[in-house]
Amino acid sequence: MEQQGPVKKEGRLTLVLALATFVAAFGSSFQYGYNVAVINSPSEFMEAFYNKTHYERTSDYMSESALTLLWSVSVSMFPFGGFIGSLMVGPLVNKLGRKGTLLFNNIFSIVPAILMGCSKVARSFEMIILSRLLVGICAGLSSNVVPMYLGELAPKNLRGALGVVPQLFITIGILVAQLFGLRNLLANEEGWPVLLGLTGVPAALQLLLLPFFPESPRYLLIQKKDEVAAKNALKRLRGWEDVGAEMEEIRREDQAERAAGFISVLRLFRLRSLRWQVLSVIVLMGGQQLSGVNAIYYYADQIYLQAGVKANDVQYVTVGTGAINVLMTVCAVFVVELLGRRVLILLGFSVCFAACCVLTAALALQDTIPWMPYVSIACVIIYVVGHALGPSPIPAVLITEIFLQSPRPAAFMVGGIVHWLSNFTVGLVFPFIQAGLGAYSFIIFGAICLLTTIYTFLVVPETKGKTFMEINQIFTKMNKVSDVQPEKEELRDLPPAALGP
Repeated sequence: MEQQGPVKKEGRLTLVLALATFVAAFGSSFQYGYNVAVINSPSEFMEAFYNKTHYERTSDYMSESALTLLWSVSVSMFPFGGFIGSLMVGPLVNKLGRKGTLLFNNIFSIVPAILMGCSKVARSFEMIILSRLLVGICAGLSSNVVPMYLGELAPKNLRGALGVVPQLFITIGILVAQLFGLRNLLANEEGWPVLLGLTGVPAALQLLLLPFFPESPRYLLIQKKDEVAAKNALKRLRGWEDVGAEMEEIRREDQAERAAGFISVLRLFRLRSLRWQVLSVIVLMGGQQLSGVNAIYYYADQIYLQAGVKANDVQYVTVGTGAINVLMTVCAVFVVELLGRRVLILLGFSVCFAACCVLTAALALQDTIPWMPYVSIACVIIYVVGHALGPSPIPAVLITEIFLQSPRPAAFMVGGIVHWLSNFTVGLVFPFIQAGLGAYSFIIFGAICLLTTIYTFLVVPETKGKTFMEINQIFTKMNKVSDVQPEKEELRDLPPAALGP
């Protein structure tokens, strides 16, 4: 009777899985990257529009400080919207599902795309500020929901590679925004509303195509209790009929979690049995943003100018940096299942730490040693390479892997909140740090990279090739909780005999 037990096959990248990954990542993650970078190139034309609009209304131009403040608000509305979007993740994915949330999320892209595209004609800079908030909400939702959706669609041997794809599309979005933002393309007086409005195109495509792809089988079975739909979704995704073994694995996870019920963000923090998982999410998401990646991009133009790059050519060097970022993230997709998550995080943060240290020395000696500016350029590029390998793509993959189904939405909410608040803080505080510390600003970022490396080395386990239940068994031991502890019955590795009613 041994042949009755379902045989577990090694998952493969089927056409349905590949296309679902592409549609989800292009429709959502691409927009996140695009909106991060799109506002930089046309800033002078947009500020002139703000001033001109104000003059038409009041017959007076804005003061320099008022214009700077209004522009800062326009830029920072995006991460603030991201923070709001992160707060919406848990309720939406539990109510609408992973795919349903992504479809709903397109409202927060298509509406602002129309508003931004029409802002110049309507003579309203308020439309741009509101739109930045809305596309921020879109990015806050997508940056959490896409990794969750793809992590739950993928077989365990492809989970890491598909989990890195959203970050790859974020970097492609940044690069496309930099390319379209070249002066002779759309970053000019006539073209900037089109440049901002293009963000609606991927959203419209996702709205048309995503309904044809399956919802997360885990969501269908565990939350919707729809065994038939879950089985059909798995058959489409895997490309074979015999999905019994994987259904059994999801059922065991469901059975093991039933005692837990709904886990809110507050309950997530109170559960002793999730202590190290929650702490790891906070450290990795905080480290990802506070390690200075946005500051490096912010500072890159000045470094290139100091290095003797002509002002008009800086935009091309910036595009080159964006291209390197894409290339290294492509590498991460292919090596994450080979080297593992832990190695990539350790390697990435270590490279960023070294780059920050050398960059500090190079900036301090910039004016005294003739060839130092070239060292600065090299440091920026090396930092981008390091961050693209590990710190950028891996934390979101790990959130999917180190939490079971019931706490996962709350964990993504915590990760998203830390991500966006850190992003917002760096954007707000870095100009002041730069003014106060100058060349030594990057010492702070270097220290954060070092501390995150140490934490990862001491605490974060390797999750490559393990089931969600196996990963949680590792954390059960770390958290020193008993398998029969009532508060954490969802972690019990129940034997098949116990799966009855």
